[in-house]
Amino acid sequence: MLALLEWDPIVRIALGPLRVSPHGLATAVGFLAGARLMLPAARARGIHDEQVHTMLVRAAVGALIGARLAYVINHLGEYGDAPLDAFKVWEGGISLLGGIAGAILLAIPVMRRERLSFWSVMDAAAPGLALGILIGRIGDLVVGDHLGKPTDFVLGFRCTGADTASPCDAPIGHGVHLPALYDLASVTALLVVLLVLKRRKRWDGFLILTFAAWYGTGRIIEDFFRIDVTHGTGLTGSQWASLLVVAVSLGILVGRRRTPRGGSGPRTRPTGTACNLERDRRPRHTSGGPHHRETGSGSRTVVPRVRERVDGRGTSAGAVTTACRWSCVVGRNTIRSHPGWHRDRVVA
Repeated sequence: MLALLEWDPIVRIALGPLRVSPHGLATAVGFLAGARLMLPAARARGIHDEQVHTMLVRAAVGALIGARLAYVINHLGEYGDAPLDAFKVWEGGISLLGGIAGAILLAIPVMRRERLSFWSVMDAAAPGLALGILIGRIGDLVVGDHLGKPTDFVLGFRCTGADTASPCDAPIGHGVHLPALYDLASVTALLVVLLVLKRRKRWDGFLILTFAAWYGTGRIIEDFFRIDVTHGTGLTGSQWASLLVVAVSLGILVGRRRTPRGGSGPRTRPTGTACNLERDRRPRHTSGGPHHRETGSGSRTVVPRVRERVDGRGTSAGAVTTACRWSCVVGRNTIRSHPGWHRDRVVA
């Protein structure tokens, strides 16, 4: 038998009167790290930090609900005699894919209210999502969770009789698969790929669909090494869900190769230090009255004009729109897209 991996899992850490799971800590750290990675990507897409924070709060709640709900649905037989046990989250039993789905579903109302593009937001979140899973999988390995089927594979985990988060289904001294380790390797490679791909401008939805196709394929393969219910189908609930997600994602990536219809929202323009001014050379005259004036901007001249906000809250001091389309920061002027203006908002 080849040498197997062996370590003493740490299932709980004592913090005063509390006993905390390292896996729970890793999940929380992963969420925060992923959120931090999302912020600059969202700013580059014209999405404000306040909007991201609101979505993340909703996503955190949705992840908790979705993760537990998906697990309970997939293991209904365990709660037939005691249905209230489904609410005992502290006893364990969550689904990563259910958590991702729940987070997205609760964040969608914020995207709609703020008129943000679903695909643009999800592209900004894709690398952070991969980073969060990566850190969470490290927590799985620390506690000895998701131990799989018996194996003598060199990367298997040797059962020693030590306490683990999930049962070690092999005799003492023998090994079991480590799906969490396989997932860690896959998502690490995925994170690198996403960080490389995001350097180049691509159509909205490309990054998140790449994430879905890659990660879903990995889960389909990895779950063959797990011990989980299949309900007589030969595939786990996660595999069925992943098959659907992979099929849809690859269909769009390979067949459509452009942003899917629906969820596009208004286009957001990135801000940066390099300027890209696209100007209608014919000045547009609207009812701006005395607010019409010409202002120099480098070698170009633009005609700013005051416009009423369409949300009925009136205009605000220093806020104007122009007859030009901006995609940068010009001097001291910051250009941001805003659903309350007909065009880009310029704040001196």
